[in-house]
Formats: sequence, C-alpha cells, structure tokens
Amino acid sequence: MATLLDVDVAGGFLTVRASGAAAAKAALSGGAATPEHIQLVVGCTVSGGVPGNGAALRFPDCALHVLPDVVMLTVAEARLTVGFGELKPLMFQPVPVDAALHAVFSGAVAHVLAAAHALDPHGLSHHLLGLAELVLRSALRAELERVDSLVARRREALEYMREHLSDPALSADRVAEALFISRRRLYQLFDDGQGVSERIRGLRIDRAKALLADPAKAARGIGEIAKDCGFVSAAHFSRTFRQVVGRTPSEFRNR
Repeated sequence: MATLLDVDVAGGFLTVRASGAAAAKAALSGGAATPEHIQLVVGCTVSGGVPGNGAALRFPDCALHVLPDVVMLTVAEARLTVGFGELKPLMFQPVPVDAALHAVFSGAVAHVLAAAHALDPHGLSHHLLGLAELVLRSALRAELERVDSLVARRREALEYMREHLSDPALSADRVAEALFISRRRLYQLFDDGQGVSERIRGLRIDRAKALLADPAKAARGIGEIAKDCGFVSAAHFSRTFRQVVGRTPSEFRNR
C-alpha cells in the first residue's frame, strides 16, 4: 500500500487511487481487477495542527493518515456504495475539489483527530466511510459534469467548423469568437495533440474525399470541389490533398 510520503498533491485537489501494485496496474490499463482498497488523497491543511510525524487512525475497513498538508483516507472497496467502475473518471489524476467540499472534509478530519480518544471505534469507522462516500460522490459528480461540458463544447466547435468549411477564412480565432470562448480555451477542448488548424484541414480533406468518391459529383471539376471545401485555389487543394492522402484528387477520384 502506498504511503503519504510518496504523494505530492496540491492543496484543493483530490487523487483517487487503487491500493496495491497489481490493482493500480489493472486500473491504469483498463483491466477488470477490483482493488481491495480505495485511497483518497487530498491536499489540505487540518486546523488544530498535526504532529510533525503525522497522525493515524486504523480500523478494519478504513484508515486515516494525516500530515500537515496531506490527508489520505483508505477504505475497503467492498464497503463503498460507489462501484470501482464508476470511479474510473477520478482514478490516478488530480481532481479539483470544490471549496465547500474541501472545507467539510478538512473540518471533519480535524474533529475526528481531536475527539478520536472519546469516540466509539466502530461508530468512528462508519463515520469515516461516510466521509469517503461524500467526497467520492461529490467529486465524481463535479468531474462528470465537467467532462460532459467539455464534450458539449467540443461538439459545438466541430459543428461550427463543418458548417463553415467552405469559408477560406475559417480559423481557430473565428471558431473561438463564434463560441464566445478564448483561443486558449478552444485548444483545451481538443487535448489529443491535434491543433485546431490541423483539425480544420482534416475536416476539409474528409469532405473532399466524400465529394470525389460520389458518382453524382463526377461532373464537378477539381476547382469547384476545392472551393466547396474552403481551399484558396485548386493548386493549394491538390498539394494539400496529396500530402495528406498520398494521391492527387484526380488519382483518388479515378480509383
């Protein structure tokens, strides 16, 4: 099981991990293995102070480890009502924690540490399991909403590109302006390493291939197709098409 010493988590962020090397490897590779324990690592400062060597509480189904700037809550996967498969969007990546949830979590940990000596261990274990549920469900909901928002905005950007492919002036700036977002935000929507200009070019080539392969468009000249796809000239279209496809537009149409 990983320790707090090998964790570097920024304040206000949560990292959810599967305990054990085999489980972690399976989770990262998309394997079906379910880990015995789930670890919630949160970067936060617990009020009231923490000893230099940290503080720890251990129970059969969960454990709490606290250092001055990091808290790790480990719980048995079988005790969670959130399935491991549902947690995949949170696994092994820093996830921002809402300020209200962060305050609830750090406050709960501070209260537990201060009163643990006077509390029933069985009840305290249930309390920590509930705290883990609260954090996981809240963070998961926020992350899924964020991803859904990204997907929706990405779809809007692609739709705008497709609708305006015939415009040679179509650019990243035009798309960003149409969606009322910054150019930087637009590039964040597409995090697969392909730039927006390159993506527009790819969409234009895809449209050109469809037109060239359509028997109903056989009478249309290469220059007309180039114009329909937003290329400034037939020569530019032919050079770009050959660079991407490996054949000239005429060769592609004939095949």
